[in-house]
Amino acid sequence: MSKLSNTAEDILGSARVLIAAGGYNGFSYADIAEVIGIRKASIHHHFPSKVDLVRTLVAQYRVAASDGLEQLELSLPDPAQQLRAYIRYWETCIGDASAQFCVCALLASELPILPEEVALEVRAHFRALAAWMARALERGQQQGVLKLARAPQVEAEIFMASVHGAMLSARAYGDPAMFGAIMKPQLDLLTAV
Repeated sequence: MSKLSNTAEDILGSARVLIAAGGYNGFSYADIAEVIGIRKASIHHHFPSKVDLVRTLVAQYRVAASDGLEQLELSLPDPAQQLRAYIRYWETCIGDASAQFCVCALLASELPILPEEVALEVRAHFRALAAWMARALERGQQQGVLKLARAPQVEAEIFMASVHGAMLSARAYGDPAMFGAIMKPQLDLLTAV
């Protein structure tokens, strides 16, 4: 992905916050212009349409997530530790409100109304995340550090759904601790070897 200007990055950052607050249809270019103090025409210069903006945001998010997961694998060779670190990342984000929610999970709840270009990026994120989790689970099973009751691909989908469901519960209850309360038993089941 090519390097974006500081203004484009500011626009994307603002869009991400606004999507987290109100979803795809919960913001306009006027909202972004007000937040970052530029004219709507400047936003259109960088992102001709809202579809372009959100598609770019999700594509950028996917690259960052992929890079983060790759770094996780390099720094922690144990798949059980990788899953723990992944959970810890979201637990910290939710706890300190630095990234309360996965932007792709938020957008996934709106798939029926999303433009197809955005929906394709969101689906690609879920496929990539599930594939990473399945590989980690399979390696963990082979190494004897994880116990799977089902095929790694199925366990990965269950684990991913648990993570996103735990995010929703923490948000619904207004209690960041809810995320860890849900995810700790999920992880305990996988690591009970």
